[in-house]
Parts: sequence; C-alpha cells; structure tokens
Amino acid sequence: MAPHRANLPLLAVVLLFWLATMAAAADGSGAGGGKTTTTTHLHFYMHEFFTGGPNGTTARVAPPVVSRGGGGSGSLFGLLSVVDDALREGADPASRLIGRAQGLAAGTSLADGSVTTMLDFVFTEGPYKGSTVAAFGVGLPGAAMERPVIGGTGAFRMARGYTVSRVVPTADPNNQLILEYDIYVSH
Repeated sequence: MAPHRANLPLLAVVLLFWLATMAAAADGSGAGGGKTTTTTHLHFYMHEFFTGGPNGTTARVAPPVVSRGGGGSGSLFGLLSVVDDALREGADPASRLIGRAQGLAAGTSLADGSVTTMLDFVFTEGPYKGSTVAAFGVGLPGAAMERPVIGGTGAFRMARGYTVSRVVPTADPNNQLILEYDIYVSH
C-alpha cells in the first residue's frame, strides 16, 4: 500500500491539470484554445431628420394613441416609426458619414414618453466598414440613455456591451435630432 500512497500527490496534480485544461477549453480562454475578447469603444453622432421628402430619415408607421382620459397627455404610447439615420464623426451635419442607424422606434410607455428602439448601426466607412452592432432597449427623453448591445456582424460578431447616448442641442429641435453615441462592445 505504501507505494500507491506515494503516487497520490502526483495523481492529484495530474487530475487538477486535466480539470483546468477542460475548463479552459470549455470557455475558450486557454492558450491557443479560442478567441480572445477585445473591447472596442466607438464614438459617433446619429443625425435624424423628421421631415418627409428627400431629407427625411424617419417614417411614422403608426401615430401615438389618444390618451385614455381623452386629453393630450404627451404620451408617445403606440407610436411606431422606422429610421435610417446618418452616423457621422461629429455633430456637424457636414461631418464625415461613417454609416447608418437602421431600425424601429416604438412608444411603449403610457406615462413617461419612453421609446423602445431596435437599431442596427451599419458601418459603411472607416476601419469597421461592413460590420454592424445591434442594440435594443428603452430610452427616456431628457436623460443619458443606456441600451444593451445584443449582437453584431463582421468585426463585431458575437458582440456584447452597451450604448450610452445623449441628445445634442440643435437649432431646429422640431425637425432634427442629434444623438452623441458611445458604444462599448466586447467581441
């Protein structure tokens, strides 16, 4: 029996090594065992124009419903719009175009004017040309809006992360919305 007990520490080390190897292979973090995760910070401005015609970037599919009390409560509940907004390097509408924000916006709150958006940020220029980042979530007007990143394509395949957007004041707030976006994405 004594020779077998002497091998127990060696057997324990081999077993621990094997378990660590299996765990690393399962999560892809082992040396050469998979893709390493990169975190990228994207910064740009989304330009939206409410007017119809050749310069409009939104289309209202359904108007908000009338409030239950019959008066105009200011709720956007029931609103449904599609968007195809410009993504630019800066807040100036003449700054370099780097992509499009394409998706849906829906008024989903009876009380606070919040809007749920489903957006694909489609990059058409720069280092991420041909890649997309998908975000989905609720934004409250007047505050920094945070939404989760739920996926992506190209350089951002299997992306996870979050977006933070803030309204940039414009000379024509009834016709133009500019949002400054910071996206932190792990891919």
